Amino acid sequence: MIGTPYASGFDEETSNQCSGCCPECNGEIETDGGERTCRECGLVIDGYGIAHDFEPRSFEDGPNRERTGAPLTPARHDRGLSSQIGRWKDGKQQSLSNKKRRQLGRLRREHSRARFQSKAERNLAFACTEIARIVAALGMTRETTEFACTLFRQAQDEELLIGRSLEAFAAGSIYAVCRCRSLPDSAQEIASVARCEESALRNAYSVLNVEFGLETSIQQPQQLLPKFADQLDVPAGVRRRARDLADVAVDEGLANGRHPAGLAGAALYLACGEHDLSVTQSEVASVADVSIVTIRQRRDELQAVLE
Repeated sequence: MIGTPYASGFDEETSNQCSGCCPECNGEIETDGGERTCRECGLVIDGYGIAHDFEPRSFEDGPNRERTGAPLTPARHDRGLSSQIGRWKDGKQQSLSNKKRRQLGRLRREHSRARFQSKAERNLAFACTEIARIVAALGMTRETTEFACTLFRQAQDEELLIGRSLEAFAAGSIYAVCRCRSLPDSAQEIASVARCEESALRNAYSVLNVEFGLETSIQQPQQLLPKFADQLDVPAGVRRRARDLADVAVDEGLANGRHPAGLAGAALYLACGEHDLSVTQSEVASVADVSIVTIRQRRDELQAVLE
C-alpha cells in the first residue's frame, strides 16, 4: 500500500524522501513539492493538487484579492473593470424570451448612463476609443495603445486639455509614443487617419514634450528602411545592402542635419541599382515622402563617400 506523501510534517521536510514503492517497477518513490514520482522509471503517481477554495494573499498593505478576471489595462477609461450586458442569449447560450430581452435593454440603457461619473471620464473614454482606432488603422501594437492612453490620462490629470482638441491630443499621444519608441510612423501618416490637422497634432505633441520632458530619441535611417522596403517589396539581399549603405552614411556623418527618410530612401535606391532592380527615384521619393531632388542629392553624397 502506498503511503500518503504528507503523513506528518510539511512538504519541505518530506522532499527528496522515499515513500512506498512504484506500482509499475517497484522502484523507490520520491516526493517533492506535492508531486510523487518514481526514481527508476519516472512515473508520476500523484500530481500537484488543485485548491478549489479561495485564499487571499497577504501583503504589507493588506490582503490582495486579485485572483480572477482580465488584467487591468490603461487602454480603457475604467481600466477594463466594467462589464457588458448581453443581448440575445444567456450564459448557457440559450435564447431569451421577448420579456427578458426588453428587461436587458432597459438594463443596458441604465448601465450606459452610469458608466461615466463625470465629463472627464467621458472625455477619457472618447480619447481611448480614438487612440485605439488610429492604432488599428496604422497596424500598430497594443503596447502603443496602452502607452498613448497613459500619456493622455496624465495630460488630463495635469489639466493640459483645457481649451484644446481631444482628437489632437489623442493623435499627439500616439506620435509621442512613436518618438519615444523609435517607431517609423511619421506625423503626416498619423494625421492622415486622425480627425485633426497635422499642425494640431504637432502642437499637442509639443505640449506633451515640454510638460512631461519625453525621452525622445533621434530617428536614424536604419529604422525607416524596413518600412520602405516592405512598401517597395524588394528582396532580402537589397534590404541587407541598403542597411550597410545606411550604416556607412551614419558613420561618415551624412545623417547629421539631414532628414533620415531622404537618406534611407537614397540608400535603398542605390541598393536596388546595384542588384539591377527596376525602381525609379519617383517611387522611392513617394514611399519616403520626400522630393525627388532630395533622393538625388542624398544619392550623390552617398556615392561620393563610397568612392
